[in-house]
Amino acid sequence: MNTDAMPDLVIQAKQLSRHFGELKAIDKLDLNIDKNRIYGFLGPNGCGKTTAIRMLTGLLKPTSGEIQVLGLSLPKDAEKLRLRMGYMTQKFSLYNDLTVKENLQFIAKIYGISGTAQKSRIDELLSIYGLNQKQQQLAASMSGGQRQRLALAAATLHKPDLLFLDEPTSAVDPENRREFWEQLFDLCDQGTSILVSTHYMDEAERCHKLAILEDGVKRADGTPEQLMNNIAAHVVEIEAEGLRHLKQQLVTLPDIVTAAQLGARLRVLIKNTVSDPIGFLEHHTDIESNKFTIVRPSLEDVFIACTGSSRQ
Repeated sequence: MNTDAMPDLVIQAKQLSRHFGELKAIDKLDLNIDKNRIYGFLGPNGCGKTTAIRMLTGLLKPTSGEIQVLGLSLPKDAEKLRLRMGYMTQKFSLYNDLTVKENLQFIAKIYGISGTAQKSRIDELLSIYGLNQKQQQLAASMSGGQRQRLALAAATLHKPDLLFLDEPTSAVDPENRREFWEQLFDLCDQGTSILVSTHYMDEAERCHKLAILEDGVKRADGTPEQLMNNIAAHVVEIEAEGLRHLKQQLVTLPDIVTAAQLGARLRVLIKNTVSDPIGFLEHHTDIESNKFTIVRPSLEDVFIACTGSSRQ
């Protein structure tokens, strides 16, 4: 794979596949990920996000395909990549029986950081991630948000060029998630490129670009705005009585992608092959046209339209 033509890409994958027996965990995945950006993998559990990340970090050999990460060919140059990347797994992977500071000291030794450089960097990270008052606390006794910040500090201790985060906020509350993303944007602003997997729609909307994965296949990619603008469906909200019955009626129609109730409204996705969605709904229901409103698609709408999650 020739990377000379696209020097601002930190990751290029071409026809990347990984099979486990008959299971195609990743199937012919193409990726071009820009430098100094946050790129997201969006998809449900089991869609292949972790498998893809493990191949892109050099931890798992692909069945077929080509990978270039930071100009290095994988899996051949996996050891060289290790010193230039950080990896934060979904499950807390530091040592519960060590303190915050001891965990960071241990990670520093792995990367050959010692003496005053080690002390300076650990003090900096303790301050950045609000762990100064927790440095003598055992990791096992920390809250989910505190452990998350410690894991991010450990993953960035050696100032990696590229950071991989595998569903990093699955065990924390919304406030900690929001603060975590502010920290990611700080890292990005300082020159770190980031790939993050998530199944949260609001997190995916924060990414500069993202790919939607389903059953190991990339169904769509682009900026969140591009994906929402290019959705292959009309989105209509209905305010009427008897929404449960109306939903059951609509989802039997082949031109309806999905229907889901949001409070007192029914949100309906209609295939864009239907040129007049309001007229279509009037024809198939006895509801007046003033009860229908065409609305802006959300990223969740895009996800449902792109994947097999088409009936709710």
